[in-house]
Amino acid sequence: MTTTVRCDSAATSSAPALPSVKTRQQAMWASGDFAVIGTTLQIVGEMLAEAVDVCAGERVLDVAAGNGNATLAAARRFATVTSTDYVPALLDRGRARAEAERLDVTFQEADAEALPFSAGSFDKVLSTFGVMFAPDHEQSARELLRVCRPGGRIGVANWTPAGFIGEMFRTTAKHVPPMPGVASPLLWGTGAHLTRLFAGAANVEVMTRQFAFRYKSPEHFVAVFRDYYGPTHKAFAALPPAGQAALEADLLALLRAANRSATALVVPAEYLEAVITR
Repeated sequence: MTTTVRCDSAATSSAPALPSVKTRQQAMWASGDFAVIGTTLQIVGEMLAEAVDVCAGERVLDVAAGNGNATLAAARRFATVTSTDYVPALLDRGRARAEAERLDVTFQEADAEALPFSAGSFDKVLSTFGVMFAPDHEQSARELLRVCRPGGRIGVANWTPAGFIGEMFRTTAKHVPPMPGVASPLLWGTGAHLTRLFAGAANVEVMTRQFAFRYKSPEHFVAVFRDYYGPTHKAFAALPPAGQAALEADLLALLRAANRSATALVVPAEYLEAVITR
């Protein structure tokens, strides 16, 4: 079901993002190797490119692109794509994928809260599970709006608080509390928050979708996320051996309860797909 939300309320304010918070977040995403996880999420980038109707020749920006799922989706549609992230190693991963497919993409290091582009530079602006993690939600939203041309579209995919990733984050937070003073990234997975963030836009259209995590087993999922997914990697590293064992046990219990496969691991994960018309 698609819900259209008109934006006529003022955006709410938030505490400014501290440089130390951003530095810690950047180190978190640079740890492990998110590309191992990111490649499994490719279908989300393809669906987002369809949702905003990426067309050949359009100027497209992928913000907090990671290893380039939305980037590749837009480039496959013959758009002129710029892929950005503040973790250079992830841009390198995206660049290698683009080169393997012989896709012409510009890769540029950039902070979602201070995009180095002039106003109205892009027809479409995308982000899959990326910009939602920037600490200053209001500033990030302002930047997405600023670089998108009037009449252009912004497409974002964000994990929801009620979905599996929301449950996983809450499970992890029982063992390693999140950074204080930083708004939850899961707020980006709610229509009400997006309405506030994009109060200056013409329209916000949201749709709840499901992504299925597919792994060999619950144990396999935990092992991969522990080694490669920054937030989980850092959480385990912050705990002593007994704490690591307790976190692993809780994550395994969560996965087993959510699993809908009798032979492997298939866990539905809810996310919010939003199309914002500038």
